Amino acid sequence: MSLSPQKVRANERIRAAQIRLIGAAGEQFGIVTPLEGLQRAQEAGLDLVEVAGTTVPPVCRIMDLGKYLYTLGRKEKESRKKQKTIDIKEVKMTTKIDENDYQTKLRNARRFIERGDKVKLVVFFRGREIVYVDKGRKLVARFVQDLADIAMVERNDGLEGKAIMLYLTKTAPVKKKEVVPASSTVPVSPSAPPAKTE
Repeated sequence: MSLSPQKVRANERIRAAQIRLIGAAGEQFGIVTPLEGLQRAQEAGLDLVEVAGTTVPPVCRIMDLGKYLYTLGRKEKESRKKQKTIDIKEVKMTTKIDENDYQTKLRNARRFIERGDKVKLVVFFRGREIVYVDKGRKLVARFVQDLADIAMVERNDGLEGKAIMLYLTKTAPVKKKEVVPASSTVPVSPSAPPAKTE
């Protein structure tokens, strides 16, 4: 678990009765009181910093607190950069959707999936349209088929109330297998006897 710069205890803020002390050059001083650790840190012109607070006793090191906080801040920023947030984009349609609107919704869904988002497809039924559930299912199947090259169904909630819902997510890229061209000539075994000529 990474330590946040705001949660770092140092110098007088270290409350444990005893600490395991490590010097600035990595030397082990063993188990001492925080006061003794703080005195050693002040003699070296540095700070006493708790680097592992969950151990018993906590591990403290003599170091430059400013540099340590800066390093922690950089690490935290880097880990936040690496976290990709995935949004769920909703695409709604009815069974009476015309072709142009369908193609627009399909293009939007394709764009969302290509950039890494998930798509929640909702086909809803107005009023008495609920009797045409099969129409809705066919529409959903067509939509899934039209996106089959880049997306797969992650979750299918089916019919809930007056709507059919399912979630589409990007498919993992498939590695292409190398195709070895078939040779037109049949290899001759070296042990085969030569053909007789008449």
